[in-house]
Amino acid sequence: MPALLIRHKVNDFETWKPIFDGLDATRRAYGCQGGWLFRNDDNPSETLILLAWDDLDRARLYVQSDELRDALNRGGVADEPDCWFLEEIEKTLE
Repeated sequence: MPALLIRHKVNDFETWKPIFDGLDATRRAYGCQGGWLFRNDDNPSETLILLAWDDLDRARLYVQSDELRDALNRGGVADEPDCWFLEEIEKTLE
């Protein structure tokens, strides 16, 4: 399963979250298959988003998209997101 992992800090989670949710259709249009949202327990402004993708090239297009850049600005992302494009090599949990 190709995956995209994004880490960034937000100024205000309650402002950021609806904007993140509003990108769902855009993510799906780029091939996102759904995923998980995490907050750092020691630093709640830090978020981790793990998204399953159909193709890493399409995930890269999403990361470079104007739609995402606009959402990051509107959502109050406080730093440049770290993005990792991941290719599953083994599933260890049954």
